[in-house]
Amino acid sequence: MFEHVAPYAGDPIFRIAAQYQADQRENKVNLTIGLYFEDDGSVPLLDCTQAAEKHWAAKKLPRTYLPMEGLDTYRDGVQRLVFGEQSEAYQSKRIATIQTLGGTGALKVGGDLLHEAYPDSQMWISDPAWDNHHAIFGGCGIKTNKYRYFDAQTQGVDFEGMMADLAQLPAQSFVLLHPCCHNPTGADLSKEQWQQLIALIKEKQLIPFLDMAYQGFGQGLDEDAYAVRAMAQAGVLFLVANSFSKNFSYYSERCGGLSVVCKDQAAAERVLGQLNAWVRKNYSNPPSHGGHAIATVLNTPELYQGWVGAVDAMRARIHTMRQTVYDRLTELAPHYDASYMIKQQGMFSYTGLSSEQILRLREEFGVYMLDSGRISVPGLTTKNVEYYAKSLAAVV
Repeated sequence: MFEHVAPYAGDPIFRIAAQYQADQRENKVNLTIGLYFEDDGSVPLLDCTQAAEKHWAAKKLPRTYLPMEGLDTYRDGVQRLVFGEQSEAYQSKRIATIQTLGGTGALKVGGDLLHEAYPDSQMWISDPAWDNHHAIFGGCGIKTNKYRYFDAQTQGVDFEGMMADLAQLPAQSFVLLHPCCHNPTGADLSKEQWQQLIALIKEKQLIPFLDMAYQGFGQGLDEDAYAVRAMAQAGVLFLVANSFSKNFSYYSERCGGLSVVCKDQAAAERVLGQLNAWVRKNYSNPPSHGGHAIATVLNTPELYQGWVGAVDAMRARIHTMRQTVYDRLTELAPHYDASYMIKQQGMFSYTGLSSEQILRLREEFGVYMLDSGRISVPGLTTKNVEYYAKSLAAVV
């Protein structure tokens, strides 16, 4: 049985992270995996989630199944956070939202829904992209393609190329977009570019799927949701996946959401029913522990403000590391353009390093990044940022 099954090659991110763990050198830097680390190298456990967990545990409620769509308080909190409480779409109840198994689960359920509703449509994903995007939508039966996104020369968005590619798509094509903190490049569209893109989406009758995994890590919780809110205000019908793994530092609890903006409340109710049908086929019910904690934080003013403060602090630390690397490389390697560190935002940055330079960093200096040259900025701390800057200066 299963003699014909091929071995799994493994995920490249975890493979390189394992090489880092096996490295015995004292001076080594792990910039591979997308985790937020505090300056002491620890993954934070936020005060607000600890308080929410204790609050829920004290109730001693039975651990029965949650509804397929998840907790009502969780779903409402997601809508207010993602779309804003003043959003017309929110107030008109024309958004169908479910509690999902992280952002990845939201992408999967959304992909299943799209493929059933539009079986001939294909998905277009930025180049480069998070590799798992292609795997997830391919697993839904959707053919995936690439559109131009990153300009290696400017280390920013190739907006002209992106718009030209999307302008050629047939109506009802799916387009995967990142509202903020693009993974893996950290290069984002400006507000003006989003407005141009929204106009194109409406003109070509495209179906956007927005993946917002890092809300709050770019400019702020509200600021990072600009694309979502502008799209809803423009009358576009679309899907949004959001994740609480990073901004709540709640990775293993698998807390996310999938929202579908519909024409009216009646359509949203129909879509919610279909989302529940796909949840039933996938995993039946979302988990309750993290769901109750998130719902408690989002609906308790004191805890919510504590969470906002924690996100602000995480974002500020990332910004500080970016600025420090830029400042030091400007001094150590003035011939090397490190401006991408302060132009790009969020957890990730594209360094533009060659494969030879990346290998040298890994073998000679114990600095580990992905083969693409992507670094996870929170892996930098006040203790290792100087070593990283000097190591990078030595190979560029």
